[in-house]
Amino acid sequence: GIPLETLTEESQSRHVLPASFEANSLQKSNWGFFLTGLVGGTLVAVYAVATPFITPALRKVCLPFVPATTKQIENVVKMLRCRRGSLVDIGSGDGRIVIAAAKEGFTAVGYELNPWLVWYSRYRAWREGVHGSAKFYISDLWKVTFSQYSNVVIFGVPQMMLQLEKKLELELDDDARVIACRFPFPHWTPDHVTGEGIDTVWAYDASTFRGREKRP
Repeated sequence: GIPLETLTEESQSRHVLPASFEANSLQKSNWGFFLTGLVGGTLVAVYAVATPFITPALRKVCLPFVPATTKQIENVVKMLRCRRGSLVDIGSGDGRIVIAAAKEGFTAVGYELNPWLVWYSRYRAWREGVHGSAKFYISDLWKVTFSQYSNVVIFGVPQMMLQLEKKLELELDDDARVIACRFPFPHWTPDHVTGEGIDTVWAYDASTFRGREKRP
């Protein structure tokens, strides 16, 4: 028969893992913890960055960020020719309309609910050299009064145009002009229209949609 000592050694050897196997297992465990932490950190970072973009979309009436095309900007500037006074872009996005207006000599302001876009707009204005005449603020458009502006630009959505129409009609001076991009206002008759398709721009003079004659 097999000596008892030999059986004992064989039995123990079956339960003892090689040192290299233990090292590999430990290494895999460490990588597992590292990857878990990396994925978790990445998700937190994505949430922090994306939340300001997503949150406005959860509101009942919102302005989704869709950058203006080069042609849309050209059409807006065309509607501002021979105009004076201050300008406001409602839902200014990345600031390109406000910056373009500032380059045309307007004192331009943009209101945007998304703080990341506001900070980026301020950087762009600084880079373009118009930060002195192009300002951006984090604000809900429904909490802002637009009575001090002579020119209003809006890239709206159909669900909000009626409500905004009523707000602007109450607040704007008779000399003001409202420029709508992508979607027209439901009840106003535009004084000027330019562009085609998604680049169409409608201009409404406040004296017209109030049924009053323009001031001399």
